[in-house]
Amino acid sequence: MAEAAVKRPSLRGRFITFEGGEGSGKSTQIRKLAERLDAAKLRAIVTREPGGSPGAEIIRHLLLSGMGKLLGPDAETLLFAAARDDHVRSVILPALEQGVWVLCDRFFDSTRAYQGQLGQVPPGLVNAMQRVTIGDLKPDLTFILDVPVEVGLQRAAARRGNAAADRFEAEGVKFHQDLREAYLRIAAEDPERCVPIDATGDPDTVAARIWTELREHLRMTMTEASSA
Repeated sequence: MAEAAVKRPSLRGRFITFEGGEGSGKSTQIRKLAERLDAAKLRAIVTREPGGSPGAEIIRHLLLSGMGKLLGPDAETLLFAAARDDHVRSVILPALEQGVWVLCDRFFDSTRAYQGQLGQVPPGLVNAMQRVTIGDLKPDLTFILDVPVEVGLQRAAARRGNAAADRFEAEGVKFHQDLREAYLRIAAEDPERCVPIDATGDPDTVAARIWTELREHLRMTMTEASSA
């Protein structure tokens, strides 16, 4: 069902990020939110990290192939930072300045969780790379999709089929359990920005919860909005 147009006082686009472990459903939920925004007559783009821009996609290939892991956690963090810098400058900031909503599959919270908390990269390095690559840029809202580790890994395996697991999918169960806990800590530390979402339900139910939370947190007002 079509959504009514959203009224907002600012011309700047909104920056919405999705975080979560492997198989948490980020790609599906980003697509569903993009469709909802389009129905509400809001321009939106979907992007991802690592990647999202030509230069960053090259680095993505290196990272997911395991090259970053061979170089060590500090070097891997620097590769992620280089990819993010290109992504922010060439895609995210220009879109926001044009009033376009940016929906991003992973952003700096992934670095904090994967490299910072699991890779034990010093907080000083993580924070320094954040300052250099994004400056004052911060998501307006971050959805942290949460599923039990076993569920996420089963979904990830079904998604890739006969393809080999990537650098992070191939990690052991404890890694993914620690990752889940790291994301929940991030959500607890920044409740104004981060919204944990139980993503174990069917995709449409999860999407409806995300839409409700989006409107509530961003104080979106709708003119005779009809529910989809």
